[in-house]
Amino acid sequence: MALTRVRTGVPGLDEMLQGGFPDGHLVVVMGSFGTGKTTLGLQFLMEGLSQDEHCIFISLEEDKDSVLKNAVSFGWDLSEPVAKKKLGLFKLEPSDAKTTITRIRSELPKFVKSFGAKRVVIDSVSLLNMMFQNDSDRRSNLFNLCQLLRSTGATSILTAEVKDENPRSSRDGLAEYTADGVLLLQSDEDRESGEVQLTVRVLKMRRTAHSRRVKPYSITNSGIVVHAGADVF
Repeated sequence: MALTRVRTGVPGLDEMLQGGFPDGHLVVVMGSFGTGKTTLGLQFLMEGLSQDEHCIFISLEEDKDSVLKNAVSFGWDLSEPVAKKKLGLFKLEPSDAKTTITRIRSELPKFVKSFGAKRVVIDSVSLLNMMFQNDSDRRSNLFNLCQLLRSTGATSILTAEVKDENPRSSRDGLAEYTADGVLLLQSDEDRESGEVQLTVRVLKMRRTAHSRRVKPYSITNSGIVVHAGADVF
């Protein structure tokens, strides 16, 4: 039985993934500040909207207007799909941890299914995990969230911050183990020239072969472009 692929909408990235994410996968996009995690998530949803799919974006960082303005800066008008209920755009307040987690557990699966969403982005899971005081609670919450998302059948992206001392690990060290796939976005500086290069690597993608090469990418005025044919310096 052929594996169904979900195209990311990011030029070059689908090539690294042999056509896109496996349908129904939950993928963590890890990276430090400014590497384009939110942009990649929005680009993934734009690809879905272009195929007339229903999509959901849940933010714990930016409010709705900020997300809309961020998208417009790349030429993506999300206001129309929001008005037509093709795109659900929501802000959760991490300040009220108990209410936020309760809402996610009780409402998310039913809402995703009733909305008919094929793609879901949560930005960011790091903020969600900061609500908990210990690793046991963080691990339990993240595992439950991933199980809830998988139960919907949607293909999902969770963004996650990385540790300052270990840029190949998420801040809590948990997200990459519970996900089906992991993309690592990094900002690397050449010591001699001082030039900064953005790179992407597929650390994990279950049930499919994928490129293990580190590839450079650019954040352009129309979104992220991965230079799949190029090598890093």
